[in-house]
Amino acid sequence: MAFASWRRIVIKVGSALIAPSAHGCSTRYLLTIAHFIAECRLAGKEVVLVSSGSVAAGRNAIAAKQQPLPINIKQAMAAVGQSRMMACWSQLFDFDCAQILLTHDDLQNRRRYLNIDNTLRTLLTNQVLPIVNENDSVATAELKVGDNDNLAALVAIVVDADVLLICSDIDGLYTANPRLDAGAQHIAEVARVTSAIYAMAGGSHHAIGTGGMLTKVQAADKATKAGIDTLIINGQDPGSFEKLLTGWAVGTRFVRQQDRLSAKKHWLLNTLKQQGVIEVDAGACVALQQNGASLLASGIVSYSGSFEKGDALLITGPQQQLLAKGVSQYSSKELGLIKGLHSKDIVAVLGYCPSEEVVHRNDLVLLA
Repeated sequence: MAFASWRRIVIKVGSALIAPSAHGCSTRYLLTIAHFIAECRLAGKEVVLVSSGSVAAGRNAIAAKQQPLPINIKQAMAAVGQSRMMACWSQLFDFDCAQILLTHDDLQNRRRYLNIDNTLRTLLTNQVLPIVNENDSVATAELKVGDNDNLAALVAIVVDADVLLICSDIDGLYTANPRLDAGAQHIAEVARVTSAIYAMAGGSHHAIGTGGMLTKVQAADKATKAGIDTLIINGQDPGSFEKLLTGWAVGTRFVRQQDRLSAKKHWLLNTLKQQGVIEVDAGACVALQQNGASLLASGIVSYSGSFEKGDALLITGPQQQLLAKGVSQYSSKELGLIKGLHSKDIVAVLGYCPSEEVVHRNDLVLLA
């Protein structure tokens, strides 16, 4: 999959690139990455940056001799380092950046998942660069994703990315650790992540990294199963980004296992249990079936069932024709107040408007 065909890119940058000395942020490698992100945006691509580095950036502000670092010390370092890391990235761009801090619980909770989706979508629509990191200053072990490679895969799934770029400090996946085995062979493409592929990956060798090739393969496994191509590239090599921009093969490509629409269709049809039914008018039928539009409140005639924001609903036409299945941005109580209204009138009725769409087209699958 070439650069020219990418519409939305998630790029993950680890602590080893942000703080190579393990004490504070450095632009040593970030200048090239920032240039790549800027070029992507100039080419009309949407970019989400998943950045590690808050603990490393705040390490020199908190006195600590104990190894491994206790959780409270790491959280304090992260609290100091998060603003430092954001400042480091922001100075490299001439456009607005936004900080998004997440935990695993945020991504598991349906309501918060939709809120994250809405926020990221709004930021991208307004040409703001979202910079995502795990909320290390408050997250406990049971709420943590654990590493930003896997977090990046989850974010790529949330935003329906075309490609996930994972920056490493080597040229991708090898048959063995190239630092320990001179005979290790580089693997240019992985058709499917298998136990044999996992066996080639090891832990992190870097003093401040929480991942390594193992977590990068885990992330690739998640993303490709959701229909997202994944590349592991050498983030320390400026040539990697130059080659990507010109369409050259670089790093290790993990091939997506299915079409992105099929992955979402499978999730909507087989994972989410419907909690209600929405009936729409003829105009909304045409908009959904022929124009690829989202479902707006103005096109809704009636509904049945008791449901919450984030629940799956069936969408039917005037003759009870089954049209689609999608995820609602509103509860049944809210929908009862806004059905038939234009989106601009929702605030006047509810006092807020979390989404102009009742069901966004990205969260909708046509059935007829």
